[in-house]
Formats: sequence, C-alpha cells, structure tokens
Amino acid sequence: MNTHIGIKFISMEDIIESDCFNIDEVINVIENVLVDYKAGKVMLPDKISQIFDEKIQDRINCMPATLLNKNVCGVKWVSVFPTNPHRYAVPNVSGIIVLSELEKGFPFAVMDGTFITALRTACMGAIGAKYLARKSSHTYGTIGTGEQAKAHFIVMKHMFPKIDICYVASRTEKSEIEFINIMKEKYPEVKFVSCQGNYDCVAKNADIIVTAVSCQEPLLKGDAIKKGAYYCHVGGWEDEYSVPAKATKIVCDNWEALKHRGSPTIARMYKEGLLKDENIYANLSDIIDNSKPGREDDNEFTYFNSIGLAFIDVAVAYEFYKKVIKNEKGKECVLQSKDVIASFFEGMQYNRK
Repeated sequence: MNTHIGIKFISMEDIIESDCFNIDEVINVIENVLVDYKAGKVMLPDKISQIFDEKIQDRINCMPATLLNKNVCGVKWVSVFPTNPHRYAVPNVSGIIVLSELEKGFPFAVMDGTFITALRTACMGAIGAKYLARKSSHTYGTIGTGEQAKAHFIVMKHMFPKIDICYVASRTEKSEIEFINIMKEKYPEVKFVSCQGNYDCVAKNADIIVTAVSCQEPLLKGDAIKKGAYYCHVGGWEDEYSVPAKATKIVCDNWEALKHRGSPTIARMYKEGLLKDENIYANLSDIIDNSKPGREDDNEFTYFNSIGLAFIDVAVAYEFYKKVIKNEKGKECVLQSKDVIASFFEGMQYNRK
C-alpha cells in the first residue's frame, strides 16, 4: 500500500504575510458560515473543556467542527490562562488548528490558531455591532487593554469610521496609557481618554462598549450604561446581572451552546433561574438572514454575547489556508511517506524468525 500523508505547517507569520488580515473578507466568511450552520451544512460536536483552576478559569479547550459543504473537518486546540500577562508577560490565549479533508480523512494543515482566535473574536463583536449598534455610533469604550481589546478596537473602528472618541479603562493606569499610546499612533483622529480604572466612565459615555478582560468579576454596572448603547460581552463573568436585565435585546452567536457554559454572565443567570430561553431575542444568524430585525430603535440597549464556535474558527482557518497556499507560504511536512506500520511489523516478524 502506497501511503503518503503530507501537511502544510502554517505559522502566524505565514498567515499575516499572506494578507489574511482583511476585515471585510473575514466578516463575510463568518456571516456565511453562521447561515450555513443554521441551514444544517455544519457539524458541531460538543466542546471539550479541561478546567484546571475553577476560580481563574485556566483551561484548555478541544473544539471540533466540520464544514460539510466544503468537505473540511477541523479542530481547534486552544489554551486560555487568564493570568499569563500579569505573571509571565505572555499572552493568555494560544492555540493551533488542524484541518483534514473528507475524501480519505487525511490531515492537510496544522495552523497557528492564536491570531485566528483573536481576529475571529473581534470580528464577531463587530458583526454584532453591525446589526445591533446605532449607525451613528461615534464613542467607543473598552474595559480591558490587552491584545483582544486592541483587536476589537481596530475591527470596530473599521466598521464604524465615525468613531472619534475612545474611553479606556483597565485595572491600572499604566496599561491604559500603553493602550492609548499604541492606538493613537495608528488613529490620530481619535481622542483617547484614560478613565483611570473607572469602569463607569466607559459605560456612561460609550455608544459601543466592549469588555475584553480575562478576569472573572462583574466590572460593568447596569446603572451606568447610557441609553441606546451596544454592549459586546467577550469572555466570562464581566458584567453585573443588572446589565442583561436592562437589555432590550439579548443576542448570542448560539444560545444553546452558550447557556451550558460555566462562566458567561447570562449562562450563570440561566442556571440560577434568573434568565429563561424566551428572554433571548435571537441568535446572530437569525438577524443576518433577516428572520428577525436587528436594532429597531435608537433608544434600545442591545446586548451581544459570543461564546466562540469551532466551525467559525475552522471556516476562517480554511480561507486563510487557501490564501497561504496561493502565496506559496508555509512549510511542507511529511507525516508518512510509505506504509511504515506494515513495514515495521513485517520487520518484527522477520527478526523473530
């Protein structure tokens, strides 16, 4: 039997150098695959999460999915260690994505998943804002100043070019200033305001609010949120129960997947009987395909929670893979060049004689 299994090893640098950072293209991929999933064209097994510290939520997740209409199966292996930036000065998220074809079932790519995760997460928040934020939104507020906070601002600014003020709140003024210095160099037209650790400063002033934090505590307060705001909930428990309770509309990437998770605010409320299925307005795909309207009133406070769905990572990874191949990037690796197993056992049998 002539068995050859070759894969392409694709680094973060290969992805970036292949011009994959195209926000409009990524958003288009995500919107399309969300509708595909609703139409039954995607397989999404349960996510497996190994949590090593319940309090700070150190965890490694195994997230499989299959794009049936593209004959691609993939899995994301991603670690989230929230205290990494403070303890070791390294990112809190790292991961890889493995892609396989469905004709023989062979893997064909092993890719960096860290950049894809950061970009996908930010684009999900921006898609939520596209349908749920006021079109006139021009003030932005970030609670959190890490890599995910930077990614969200970049993508949101692309979607809402009118953004001209950004309120920045973090646990330390130093991290706020670092965020501002990096961002104002790229966006000199934006006025960045350091809130000096005052999270209400963000909530009271921002049309678009993002909590891009890795802590597990309710930082955002319902009473502080201005009328007509859009709130993007990124991670776990980062807002008071009063925040979703105040929302006119609560929208998720997938409520059925989200409500069984442990840390997100609305999942906690669901488990405690404080939130019911009927309190969820829609999944994002229902708005994308026009089954339900998005924002209908400038006074609505809209709440969006994206838990992260493996098929979106796989879809984005596959599109990036095609770009990398087109740009002749990545490294060819051979996993198996012949039927090594048969040869090995034949050799053992021969030696025993």
